[in-house]
Amino acid sequence: MEKEKILVYDGSFNGFLTSVFMAFEQKINVINIQRKDEVQKGLFNDTQTILTQVPKAKRVWNGISQRSNLVMKNIYFAFLSETAGIEQLLYSYIEKIVAKGSNNHLDLTDDMAFKINHLANMVSKKKSQMEAFMKFNVSIDGVHYSIAEPSYNLLPLVSKHFRSNFGDRQWIIYDIKRNYGLYYDLHTIQLITLDSKEIYANKESLNGSFQTKPIEAIALWDTYFAKNSMKSLISNKLHTHQFSKPRRKYQKDLEAV
Repeated sequence: MEKEKILVYDGSFNGFLTSVFMAFEQKINVINIQRKDEVQKGLFNDTQTILTQVPKAKRVWNGISQRSNLVMKNIYFAFLSETAGIEQLLYSYIEKIVAKGSNNHLDLTDDMAFKINHLANMVSKKKSQMEAFMKFNVSIDGVHYSIAEPSYNLLPLVSKHFRSNFGDRQWIIYDIKRNYGLYYDLHTIQLITLDSKEIYANKESLNGSFQTKPIEAIALWDTYFAKNSMKSLISNKLHTHQFSKPRRKYQKDLEAV
C-alpha cells in the first residue's frame, strides 16, 4: 500500500491543478493539499513538494472544462474563496468526476457538489459587489487607485470588468490582505506587489492625520498611495509581471460560461 502524502504547492491555481495532475499520474494516496506557507505536517505523513508546470495544469483544466464549463467555473471560484481545506475538497470532487465518467457533475444532492457550488456562488456575489461599488481616488500623478481588503481572492475575477469600464485611464486596484494588485497602464494589466514594510514604517508619522486614533490598514495604505507618485512606485519599487497566457486563457473560458 502506498504511503499517504501531503502535497505542497505554491498557492496558485496553476499550482493546484499541477498537484492534481501529479497525484493522478503518480497514483499518490493524497490525504491533503496545502499551500507552502501553511504546511502542517502530520506525524506519520510524508510531504511532496509540487512545482507548478503550466502544461500539466492546462491538461487538467481542459479535461474538466470539456466535460462541463460550469463545473470548472465552480471549481475556480471555490478555489478563490480560500476556504480552509478547499484544496482537498476540490481534489476529492475532481477525483469523483473522473471516476464517475458521467455528465451529472452538478447534482446538488451530492454533498461535495453542493458545498463547492455554494462557495462559488458566494465568491460570485462578492465579485459583483466589488465591481458595482468600488470607488477610486486619484494619486498626485493622476493614477486612479482603490485599496481593497476582500474576504475572497477576487482580483483575478474583476480585471476584465475594470479594464472594460475604465479603459481610458491608468488605475491600480490593490488587495492589502494578500499584498498584490492590478495595474492597468492603458495597454496591459500587470500584477504588482509592494513591500508592505515601507507602508507600515510610516504609520507613526501619519498618526497626526488621524487624530492619534488607531490607523486602519486601508486608511494607512490609502494615505501612502495618495502622497506618492504611483508611476514612480511601479517603475522603481514594485515587482510586476503581466498576466500569464494561462491566466488569460482561464479567464476567457470562464467569461464564456
